Amino acid sequence: MWNVPSFWKTDLTIIAQWAIRAEKGQAKALCLSAGGRPVTAFFYGDRQEIVSRANYSSACGAHDLGCYTAVEGKKPVVLLLGAVHGGETEGTAALVNLISLLETGSDLKGEKHEELLSLSKEVRLVIVPVCNPDGRARVKPDAMVGCTGRELRYWMQGTWKDGTLCGWPNCKKIHPIRDHVDFLGGYFTDGGVNMSHDNFFHPMAPETQALMDLCDDEKADWIIHLHGGSNSLNALVQTKYVTQECQRAIRLLSEKCDETACAYGLRFTVPSETEREHGDTPPSFNLASALHHVCGGVSAVFESNECIIDEPGEKLTYDQIYTSHLILFEQCLKMALGKE
Repeated sequence: MWNVPSFWKTDLTIIAQWAIRAEKGQAKALCLSAGGRPVTAFFYGDRQEIVSRANYSSACGAHDLGCYTAVEGKKPVVLLLGAVHGGETEGTAALVNLISLLETGSDLKGEKHEELLSLSKEVRLVIVPVCNPDGRARVKPDAMVGCTGRELRYWMQGTWKDGTLCGWPNCKKIHPIRDHVDFLGGYFTDGGVNMSHDNFFHPMAPETQALMDLCDDEKADWIIHLHGGSNSLNALVQTKYVTQECQRAIRLLSEKCDETACAYGLRFTVPSETEREHGDTPPSFNLASALHHVCGGVSAVFESNECIIDEPGEKLTYDQIYTSHLILFEQCLKMALGKE
């Protein structure tokens, strides 16, 4: 678990260093977390000034999205969000390498990735390497690769007052969870909030509100939430409570990623479009759902492999996990630019 390669940089000091060094892009603190840590975003590409006459919901009600995003030839806006759950560092590692690529022309392995770099220059790209810095600061390992299932659950979801593992999904039964645990896992902010399931219709955690404001301010077209999915195949998860067009775009992106991944001996699962939400316990309206409804963008969770050694399923290497993210980034940018 601790034999982490040199290109895998995920701690908060690395984010702070890049924020100081950034020259090609602009680094900005979106807010301070519940624990007083900056949530830092990196902005690349020219910002287009959009003066909205309505919010997204009202524009939909008016049957005229131009009331929200009326700009001729608007450049696509792509948001890449890492570590909403602070221990899920796979996306953070990939995003730090992407920042290096954008700033220096090569990633932390010294590789150029010229097509990805070229595509990145055609969009407005916003990168938030760690959305939950409190959770990231709490998790000591730089990666879960090679850890056991018990270690994963300890660092991710923490322990109850009696020392037993909170686990998934039981950790979601109490929200906010802070006063009910002995060790607060990396899922949560210092306020005990799991941002994926914040209360989006009441005052939110500052970190969640900052992401909502970012999506609205940037009028995001694509929002990719980078998560860790234990020993799952690379998977873009269908978002609930969104339009059919959004679900179809997620499915198409999955197909494009899978086609590309096959050449590397990797796979992406391809989700079907889901039925309308129903049942006694319907699917949660989560952060991916909420951000779609703020700006109308395609908002999707990516579940990366984490290589848990004592559980069944796929077990990818650091290099394979990183390559999977690069495939996702490149195909997402192509779709945003209409080059699919």
